[in-house]
Amino acid sequence: MNGASYDQQGSVCCSESVKICSKTTLQKMIIGKVYNNFNISNGTDLAIGFTSSAVAVLLFGTNFVPVKKYDTGDGMFFQWILCASIWIVSLVVNLIQNCPRFWPLAMVGGFVWATGNVTVVPIVKTIGLALGLLIWASFNLLTGWASSRFGWFGIDPEEVSRPVLNYIGAGLSLLSAVIFLFIKTEVQSSSASLERTPLLRETSVNASEEISDESWVSRLSPAKKRLIGCSLAVVAGVLYGSSFVPVLYIKDHGRRNETIYAGASQFDLDYVFAHFSGIFLTSTIYFLIYCAVRKNKPIVYPQAILPGFVSGVLWAIANCCWFIANNYLSAVVSFPIITAGPGLVAAAWGVLVFKEIKGLKNYMLLSVAFCIILAGSLSTAFSKV
Repeated sequence: MNGASYDQQGSVCCSESVKICSKTTLQKMIIGKVYNNFNISNGTDLAIGFTSSAVAVLLFGTNFVPVKKYDTGDGMFFQWILCASIWIVSLVVNLIQNCPRFWPLAMVGGFVWATGNVTVVPIVKTIGLALGLLIWASFNLLTGWASSRFGWFGIDPEEVSRPVLNYIGAGLSLLSAVIFLFIKTEVQSSSASLERTPLLRETSVNASEEISDESWVSRLSPAKKRLIGCSLAVVAGVLYGSSFVPVLYIKDHGRRNETIYAGASQFDLDYVFAHFSGIFLTSTIYFLIYCAVRKNKPIVYPQAILPGFVSGVLWAIANCCWFIANNYLSAVVSFPIITAGPGLVAAAWGVLVFKEIKGLKNYMLLSVAFCIILAGSLSTAFSKV
């Protein structure tokens, strides 16, 4: 009797053990499957993000090639044509995205960028594009990276797996911008036409060119020119670096039920149309003001219209890729990569195609800049992994 009871109890215990083992095994299988799916998804996101960053770098460094042989005058008409083509690309993207909800706040980012863009004309006339580019590119990088990393302007701070690597990557990207200042081109002193203007000096995502006629700048003392030019370059860099903030703000607050942005899309590309609409609207307003100031006699170069349109398309595609990179990598990772890389691409055009950059010293500086950009990009990339 006792033996039978023992057997029954043993059977019950064995049965319970089997159930527990089966349950544990099932849980492990589920957890393992979820973990594997997470790794696959995370790996896919990184691949999309870094591919988008690479395309953005390539196109940002190339987008002024179509207009290189054409004079753009004072740049105001050209920047309006460029912004018009930018808006058309955004319209196509909006249709592909099935016309997502239009958030007017995202237009503020376009206004900010376009405002920074028109400051390039006085910057070039006061301190030159070489020094101006260094200043605004540096502040563009720092503002965009820091605002995302530390949560400025009301957006949520973005965390990375390895913060130290992220800091190193941002610092190296900034250092690469300084090195480009020392690279000399054979045509750097010429400003008569874009055919004789070095492409390296046009690596920024801007559309303005130097004005050749007399203006208020010529009446300023050298000290005032430098003060005004450097100040405007700092302002331009901060504006460029802040242009993504409205979109990030909407996304961050879209995850909170108590805000008016509750339920807003978390996919950055859904905000391209509103952002680019802000660019075109602001550009149009500034161009009309320019026409009024010149008493309806704007400087217009018809031969630059088609190349300007192509240039705008390239810029728009590059910026769309930047939006995608922000979505899959976060701005704290994409900014150091995408702001530092185009200078190297433009320099490659200058060396390989236009033969603007020659000499052992320049080649050595380019090699150093390439190594620094590569190291900075890898540091930034691994900070996310």
